[in-house]
Amino acid sequence: MASYDKTIATAASLAASLMLVRGLANELLPSEVREALSDLLASLRSRLTWQHTIVIEENEGWSYNHVYGAVKAYLAAHIDNAPANISMQRLRVSSSESEAEKMVVSMEAGEEMADVYQGTEFRWCLVTREVKGDPNGNGGAREVRSYEVSFHKRHKEKALKEYLPFIVAKAKAIKDGERSLSIYMNEYSDEWNPMELQHPSTFETLAMDQKQKQSIIDDLDRFIKRKDYYRRIGKAWKRGYLLYGPPGTGKSSLIAAIANHLRFDIYDLELTGVDSNSDLRRLLVGMTNRSILVVEDIDCTIELKQREDQDEDEEHAKSNSAEKKKAEDKVTLSGLLNFVDGLWSTTGEERIIIFTTNYKERLDPALLRPGRMDMHIHMGYCTPEAFRILANNYHAIDSHATYPEIEELIKEVSVTPAEVAEVLMRNDDTDVALDDLVKLLNRKKINAANEIKTEDKQVDEKKEGVENKTENQQVDVKKDANEIKTESVQVEKKDDKEVVLKIDSTEEWSG
Repeated sequence: MASYDKTIATAASLAASLMLVRGLANELLPSEVREALSDLLASLRSRLTWQHTIVIEENEGWSYNHVYGAVKAYLAAHIDNAPANISMQRLRVSSSESEAEKMVVSMEAGEEMADVYQGTEFRWCLVTREVKGDPNGNGGAREVRSYEVSFHKRHKEKALKEYLPFIVAKAKAIKDGERSLSIYMNEYSDEWNPMELQHPSTFETLAMDQKQKQSIIDDLDRFIKRKDYYRRIGKAWKRGYLLYGPPGTGKSSLIAAIANHLRFDIYDLELTGVDSNSDLRRLLVGMTNRSILVVEDIDCTIELKQREDQDEDEEHAKSNSAEKKKAEDKVTLSGLLNFVDGLWSTTGEERIIIFTTNYKERLDPALLRPGRMDMHIHMGYCTPEAFRILANNYHAIDSHATYPEIEELIKEVSVTPAEVAEVLMRNDDTDVALDDLVKLLNRKKINAANEIKTEDKQVDEKKEGVENKTENQQVDVKKDANEIKTESVQVEKKDDKEVVLKIDSTEEWSG
């Protein structure tokens, strides 16, 4: 820093000396000599001046300069992240009316701040100046604000092509992280109705095993960085997730955690409120980029026919205009799939599509085909690791005397995270809450054992019934066999008698 100040002082002194020489030359030397000397001094000054400056004004004409806003957000974050390392003596503090408790610290006019990017130092300064208004107009004097960044001239290309684009991208990420999220619901068949999303679920609070949780986070982070990759391979920039598992296993909480992690808005599509495929297309095209489309309980929200059934219905409807119009208006599986991976899937970028179901086996195979639902995520019953997360969420504890018993019971019984959370919320006393959870798990264990006994009994009764039936059938078969044998004997006796009678009669005739 000392060498930097010394270099600036030397350059300033040299520039002043050159200006003095130029003034004397203007008075004593002929014009031709002065021009030659002026060109020489300009060339020398250009060679000696190592510092370049870029000026970024707040407004360009009547339009706001978004680069100025990006620099302001970037420098404010830089100050906020390392206030102890900032040497500025004067700072500006502000807040908005809606978020009065959130203070934003920024540069004050005339102050300087250094920033290092990839080993290169850039010095920022906020400059204000007053511009007089048009004397013939009604406008008065106004203040013009600008950021100026100075750097060594050999880093000019880096400043323009790398450093400033980096600041713009960083400011966008900061803005996306601070903006409030919205959740949209469809109404009137083809319109979205927004409201603020305030769901607090995050991956830190989500009751899920860490390995599974991390795999989802890694997949999401990889997705948002692959814009050029998707464009290169010729695919729409989207990602599909299927969440399946019993009710109460945290599917909705995972969706909210994904939205909070990516800072994406949610579009909650209620298919039963959509009248036709054309209305469905209008809804889906009306979604913004960087958003999540959610269709919950896809297996039961609407009767989505398979394509073969649709073709049969269309053939059948050709003979009846009313049936044909009804078939055309109905929302179909093809209409939904065309947005998931058909031509309509390219109408937006950076989108997540999430389907949820309690019964994966009920879904049409067309929905599960690779390229539609890229990742299938099973939301199962509560595990010991998930229980510890819930206990920490609701009672801020990492361990307790009841943990070993609870974790063993959780391994033996089927309990959802929602059931565990409901018990933990009942009482602020940690001991009481965990004791209630032990009682719940023990009841489930007893009920499960009774159900097993009942099932075994039913199996035994069924088996005994089958055996009795088999024995009865065998008795009947044996009885039938005996009857048949008896009848055969009687017939044989009868036949013998007839033969005897016949012989007797013949003998009598012979005599």
